[in-house]
Amino acid sequence: MISVLVVEDEPSLRADLVDYLTLKGLNARGVGNGASFRDAVAADAPEIVILDVGLPDADGFELAEEIRRTADFGIIMLTALAEPEDRIRGFEAGADIYLMKQATLREIEAAVLSLARRLSARAGQGSESVGARDAWSLDREGWQLTAPDGCVTRLTATEFAFLALVLERAGEPISRDDLVRQIARPIPHWDSRHLDSVVSRLRRKVQGHCGRPLPVKMIYGRGYAFTAPVKSMRA
Repeated sequence: MISVLVVEDEPSLRADLVDYLTLKGLNARGVGNGASFRDAVAADAPEIVILDVGLPDADGFELAEEIRRTADFGIIMLTALAEPEDRIRGFEAGADIYLMKQATLREIEAAVLSLARRLSARAGQGSESVGARDAWSLDREGWQLTAPDGCVTRLTATEFAFLALVLERAGEPISRDDLVRQIARPIPHWDSRHLDSVVSRLRRKVQGHCGRPLPVKMIYGRGYAFTAPVKSMRA
């Protein structure tokens, strides 16, 4: 099920979008400002964000740039700004699709489904498009992830458990349910929202420490996959 986060400060439009997308079988939820957006992503990272530009506490263009620096989910901008300069700024900020607020609910749904297919195809190709020089490695003894350039990120126990699973089956999606079952054994009441929060924090940690994105993708309908070459994990 595609997970969608609607970031829109107009309550009626936000409710209409969430209700319609849910009715169409998507996992949709909504927030009304930038602060709530960050909280929602930390708690349960979406696959696609529908993002308004004019939020009360944040600039949508700047939020899109923030997403591109720290995460890899799809961005659909939904805005009243119709000038070519606005559209160009939206794409430069990282938007995958730029829609006007006059768009119908059906058109927005079609954009979400189209973007989900593109993201899935892009993730599936990721592991085939990079060379051996881009290999990552995981140190089982030291609980450290090493990037291709040698940058080392120290991991928590849960971060290490997640990476050990996805690196061991690099290029192959693992469902969130399977990951939760294997990671949560020693942790009571641990579920997929906790998993998404761990992945979100881990992406920010690697990006902030090493200046490069963590190549972990959410592949639509299939789960998380590590999409870069991996060196044999050191015991």
